[in-house]
Amino acid sequence: MVDVVDSKTRSRIMASIRSRNTRPELALRKALHRRGFRYRLHAKDVQGRPDLLLRKFNAVVFVHGCFWHRHEGCRHATVPATRTEFWASKFERNVARDDEVRSRLLDAGWRVATVWECALRKAEHVDVATQMLASWLAAGGREIVIEEGSVVERIANSGLELPDPET
Repeated sequence: MVDVVDSKTRSRIMASIRSRNTRPELALRKALHRRGFRYRLHAKDVQGRPDLLLRKFNAVVFVHGCFWHRHEGCRHATVPATRTEFWASKFERNVARDDEVRSRLLDAGWRVATVWECALRKAEHVDVATQMLASWLAAGGREIVIEEGSVVERIANSGLELPDPET
């Protein structure tokens, strides 16, 4: 399969993708702040420079993009059709680095939360994901992964009715 844009345009598009202050990260930060949580951003003194650092809870939060961090089984974790070897190698390094950082943080006594981008794509999902994160912070668990499936399941179990996406 051939790319639909020329290589210069593709390069410009890929270079414009941010690693900080992404839309999902901003949505989660705003929702947490509204709930009274205070945090540091991208702490340089903590392994892996987590997106959010909540010292009061001895917790770090990573907001992972499904594409870049290879959210297993997610429809947003696609593989580009061109330069597949390059992308496979890049994705493999990203996942290995994520695993290493997570292990080191847990070994150092940090609590680690990973919130996947797919869990923050819809406003109603952001609220539920934030509630899940807030509950985890209060409960004192070591690790949590919040993804679209767990958010949808929480909504279904709560009896909340969401608007039909087809309308």
